[in-house]
Amino acid sequence: MTCKKLPPCSTEADRRANRYLTEIADMDAFPKDSARNSLSRFEETLPENGFDASETLRFLDDVGSPGTVASNGPHYFGFVIGATIPIAAAAQRMMLAWDQCASSYTNSPTADVIEKVVARWILDILDLPHDSGVAFGTSATSSTLVCLATARRALLLRKNWNQDIHGLDGAPEIRVVVSEKIHVTVRKALRVLGFGQQNLIVAQVDEKGSIIPSKLPQLDEMTILCLQAGEVNTGSFDPFLPLVTAAKAWVHIDGAFGLWARAAPTKRYLTDGVEMADSWTTDGHKWLNTPYDGAVGICRDRHAMTAAMNSDADYSLASADSQKNLGIEFSRSARGIPFWAVLRSLGRTGVAAMIERHCALAEYVADALVEAGYNVLLPPVLNQVLFTFGTGAEAAQIQSLVAANAKVWFGMTVWNQAPAMRISISSWQTDTHNVDLLISELRAAAQIVQSDGNYDPQKRTD
Repeated sequence: MTCKKLPPCSTEADRRANRYLTEIADMDAFPKDSARNSLSRFEETLPENGFDASETLRFLDDVGSPGTVASNGPHYFGFVIGATIPIAAAAQRMMLAWDQCASSYTNSPTADVIEKVVARWILDILDLPHDSGVAFGTSATSSTLVCLATARRALLLRKNWNQDIHGLDGAPEIRVVVSEKIHVTVRKALRVLGFGQQNLIVAQVDEKGSIIPSKLPQLDEMTILCLQAGEVNTGSFDPFLPLVTAAKAWVHIDGAFGLWARAAPTKRYLTDGVEMADSWTTDGHKWLNTPYDGAVGICRDRHAMTAAMNSDADYSLASADSQKNLGIEFSRSARGIPFWAVLRSLGRTGVAAMIERHCALAEYVADALVEAGYNVLLPPVLNQVLFTFGTGAEAAQIQSLVAANAKVWFGMTVWNQAPAMRISISSWQTDTHNVDLLISELRAAAQIVQSDGNYDPQKRTD
């Protein structure tokens, strides 16, 4: 049965969601076997006759909630995943109630106006060229796709090749230069666009994962150069000033989380020169702590962006800076509204304070890990801590021990062909108390591995 009375359904959903959020600080950081095994209950056949809406909601919560990762809480340190600031979730709740197709002013005057405002705010807080085009997309992957598609079209026009008419068969060659530490989402966007992986030109990096300017391949006006603001393991930045200054190429910056360092006074120096690039991508659902899925693609040449992404039709004409003419999606939700809610609520100083607090906590964790006998591979640059313990097998055992206890969670990675562990501090809720728990778990796991390697909770000394 469908939900004919929306307010009761909505009220019940809000009640259950609020209960979940109230309990999340005490939840397992990663669901245990029993909770994950219960998810098999979702393996139903399609019902002939629908269930009552309240029963469906109850089933979703009772079975689904225990199987979730507590990434919306203060004890999740895996990947670079921010929680959701309450005002952002509340704004998204309003978006769902409005149910707008936020493609243009005609479809949604409110969404169009708000997204134009927050686009200006994002350019302001990141101090990027204020007449740039800003597209709100689902992820850094889709936003990178927009930026690189715009780049390719613009570069081909330099050779009087209109890909809209002639396509790509026989088009002038475009060279793509990437870092050895290129993020998989950039690699994926390039692959989807048809840039073969074996044709990418790889620039050498130093021990921190930053491109070495003297090793940069020759660039010309038919080159796309992809740089990083925040390497995913170390948080390191490519040296933008020498790289961008020397380039006649189209320079794209992958700044999924690191670009927000530009909003923090003590970390802004890391981004010197980034404003001279041609395009940028960044996520909201990482360091700005907006809900999934929200990201931004930005192009200095707004007209090139709108020409590449235009989706006007006879029945649906809109201004060039409508979101349907800036990004991939025609039918879309107003993803910029949670950005607006966070920026309006935190302001410039609030965003800066959150970023700098996370960076300080990363340094705090790194110092504590050294004292506990861990090997911190590089001093934290931002909110990432890259470390290991003993052999690769022992590092993996450490991670497994901590995960089994389920109080906190972080993951494994590979750095320079060797296993390592990685901690990301991204949640607005995480404070010193929470990272102290993380440190305690790591210290206890190290003691177990150093003794006999067998996990016994009774041996914990914290």
